Amino acid sequence: MRNFPLSRGTVAGILKGYIGLSAAVYTVLYSTVLQDSALNLLLFLALGIPVLCLALMYFIRPCTPASGEDSSEHVHFLFTIAVSVLLAIYLVTVTLVEQLVSLSNAISYILVAIMVILLLAPLAIPVKMTLFPSRARAESSDRLASEEGNATQRDPLLTPSSSATHLGSFLEAEYASDIETLIAIGEGAVKKKRRPKRGEDFKFQEAFIKADFWLLWFLYFLGVGSGITVLNNLSQIGIALGASDTTILLSLFSFCNFVGRLGSGAVSEYFLRTKTVPRTVWMACAHVVMLISYVLFALGISGTLYVATALFGICYGAQYSLMVPTASELFGLKNFAVIYSFMGLGNPIGAVLFSVFLAGDVYDAEAAKQGGTTCVGSACFGLTFIVLASACGLGFILSVILTIRVRPVYQMLYAGGSFRLPSSH
Repeated sequence: MRNFPLSRGTVAGILKGYIGLSAAVYTVLYSTVLQDSALNLLLFLALGIPVLCLALMYFIRPCTPASGEDSSEHVHFLFTIAVSVLLAIYLVTVTLVEQLVSLSNAISYILVAIMVILLLAPLAIPVKMTLFPSRARAESSDRLASEEGNATQRDPLLTPSSSATHLGSFLEAEYASDIETLIAIGEGAVKKKRRPKRGEDFKFQEAFIKADFWLLWFLYFLGVGSGITVLNNLSQIGIALGASDTTILLSLFSFCNFVGRLGSGAVSEYFLRTKTVPRTVWMACAHVVMLISYVLFALGISGTLYVATALFGICYGAQYSLMVPTASELFGLKNFAVIYSFMGLGNPIGAVLFSVFLAGDVYDAEAAKQGGTTCVGSACFGLTFIVLASACGLGFILSVILTIRVRPVYQMLYAGGSFRLPSSH
């Protein structure tokens, strides 16, 4: 987010999209390389993942973002998106083929090798940038170095007085109250700390007391918190509603989840730059479509299970991707990690409240009525889906309220068709 502040929606969509594909990747690894062994899977998660994370941490570092629109960045983003879409289609195809046809070990390993190549394909971008740096980037670096070399000669002649410095900041930011107070601050007679405005960098404690912060948290909690309930129980939902193969159902959700994560980032970025449409508008749309999918789940009408799963997957993924750039745009990037982590608490809290205390109890009660431990029929999750649909209805209302509140902020930040980085004060 800090390295690409002008393409926040696209970055969030790509990163969250790959997370959405991870379940399908693990499924392929589990059925081929790990030979359907739960012990091997646990060993891989316990040892393999930490080793990979430690090995790759060295390559993750902050970089100086481009000062304007960089055409090469746009091409690189398009390449990454294209590769991720190709990977998603490939994973769905491989999963379906494995369910329908018995494959030999040799063919299975070849399919896994192709998957690994697609996963590593984005590495072509840094390799290309290292071996063949663009001329524009090299000229920009030389110009910056030349300007820094001449700065020592120009700075003493151009340094304004303290009063002028503060006055200039005031005129640019358009926040001060009166000229007299500003001059007093500039001369050091008065020290006044201005609270950050939306779009600037907030400390966590400053964001914590803002209504926008809690509106965003609750609409994320209602969307993702309710969605994780369906995800955790998707196999049982499929069995209860008569699905013959829940693997296909899970694959459908995984693919649509990826589409929602990647697509919402790209779509929100486009409409934000061209029409200054706040991202919260798309969060409102996602809540409405999730409500419809929950109603379809609750009715249990024959033939609607896969439609409801596809709609739910797209909107569930969209909720993930949209929250990330929205939080960064409203509260800045300086303390984004803490703010984002707190926003993410909506996921586990929703899982406990909706999945454990609601869906689990309702399912067990209905199964007991049927005289067993497995429940069949729309009643197994009927009450659960009614509550989840109500939660999404409330989330829609909150997202509309938040949209009305932050629309002027987005019009200010994206007035020129691209994000305007706030000036430092």
